[in-house]
Amino acid sequence: MFLHRVTSFTSCIRPRGHPALPWASSHYQPFAPHPPPWWSAPRFPPWPPHFPPPYPPPCPLFSGNRFHFANTGGLQSFHTSVDVMMERSSRGPPTKRLKSGEDRKSVWENVSSRDGGTRETRRYWETCSTETQPPEDSRVFDFSVMSYNILSQDLLQDNAYLYRHCDPAVLPWPYRLPNLLAEIQQHNADILCLQEVQEDHYENQIKPALQALGYQCEYKKRTGKKPDGCAITFKSSRFSLVSSTPVEFYRHGDALLNRDNVGMVVVLQPNAGAARSDASCSICVANTHLLYNPRRGDIKLAQLAILLAEIGRLSRLPDGSTNPVILCGDFNSAPWSPLYHFLITGSLKYKGMQINMVSGQEMSPRGHRFLTPPIWSPGLGINQCCQYESKPTEEPRPSSPAGETRFLSIQTGPAHSPNCSRYRIKHDLKLQSSYGHRLLPDGRPEVTTSHSRTSLTVDYILYSSDINATPLLPGGRGLQLLSRLSLVGQSELEEIHRLPNWHHSSDHLPLLASFRLGPDSFT
Repeated sequence: MFLHRVTSFTSCIRPRGHPALPWASSHYQPFAPHPPPWWSAPRFPPWPPHFPPPYPPPCPLFSGNRFHFANTGGLQSFHTSVDVMMERSSRGPPTKRLKSGEDRKSVWENVSSRDGGTRETRRYWETCSTETQPPEDSRVFDFSVMSYNILSQDLLQDNAYLYRHCDPAVLPWPYRLPNLLAEIQQHNADILCLQEVQEDHYENQIKPALQALGYQCEYKKRTGKKPDGCAITFKSSRFSLVSSTPVEFYRHGDALLNRDNVGMVVVLQPNAGAARSDASCSICVANTHLLYNPRRGDIKLAQLAILLAEIGRLSRLPDGSTNPVILCGDFNSAPWSPLYHFLITGSLKYKGMQINMVSGQEMSPRGHRFLTPPIWSPGLGINQCCQYESKPTEEPRPSSPAGETRFLSIQTGPAHSPNCSRYRIKHDLKLQSSYGHRLLPDGRPEVTTSHSRTSLTVDYILYSSDINATPLLPGGRGLQLLSRLSLVGQSELEEIHRLPNWHHSSDHLPLLASFRLGPDSFT
């Protein structure tokens, strides 16, 4: 398998100097520094390969609203193998642990402009727990999750108006790919949830590169003619795959569910700690990319209902408890939006709510269309509590291990719950966000995406917390948030000319958090 890259870039690709998350797990080996320039100066974002002087950057040609890149010679030699690209893949970032009681560790990140100037911005490793480091023989299981919309190249070119602020040289895929892979390699998360993963790039470049780093990869392309999809990859040394379930939101003949967005749900069994010997202790990980259209909140809620029903089915155990849930993705919804409120609180009363206000992407309402019950058709087989109503239907799932038979739908609750009123939808996953969505100390909004049109938060890592144990959910099966890589605000991104740029090769920032699966999750 080959990754395409300019051969002369080989010596320029090197890990970035991010400090590592304070993992408790013993699988992270101490970092052995490589001679410079492998680990030279701390940098954020990834320090990119620079085009050699003899080769000018590709020139953008416009046809309508689409970029077409032409090159005068430099990018045709873009080729190298996975082994060369990941020649130091066995090395990880330094595993510097935060001291007990230390809430925030400042990370200076040098952002150099093309003309040689340097700007400094800060991100922080924020500790979110007072728990001490567990002993090596502890029953707890610590792991990390990264969610990243990597910006499909085809979508970039189809939506050129969003990237008119960019230097055209940073937009071609041969320039962006090494940056994205190096950033993923540097963060070294145990689980990756990627969005806007273009199918041909995934099969020929991204998947082989991630496999070389020890990841097992699951992928679901969008339906119809859309070229991209969602991927969930995980370290095979850390997890074993129990099941993999692609989720399609498109329903033929349904006027509401006529879009090609998709999701994916995997169930993973930890390979370490007490969870290794407990077959009932798994983690349900979901990834999605909801519809963008700010004015179609009704479609987004219907897509979300399908995903939540599938997560509920796959995470529920025979005793009525549920396995811990991680829900990642680009939800195309702001933190103050009704859709986000629905995810976090588990309830949404929508009487009198305008459809185009659901996602919070637009500050001023346009039009006067309101949500009316039911939001999605009863023929979908999902009630207003986001639970399946129909009987199980068996269908072989090739993506499941050993040809395991998966269920398309199953009865998980009463068809008409008294708690689900006519103008109200609910779910019972009890999710929390890994991020606070406000920067400290000034309270400015965090930003996960920034381009020519907007800068706001639309990406999330949500998780089921261990504080949600109830008599109906025995065992307190949940996760504890340990730490997260903090975000930045709009002003910091404007200083580096928004996204993408010479150092960030997507119009989104990656989210990264670490969690602990406690002994209460083991039966």
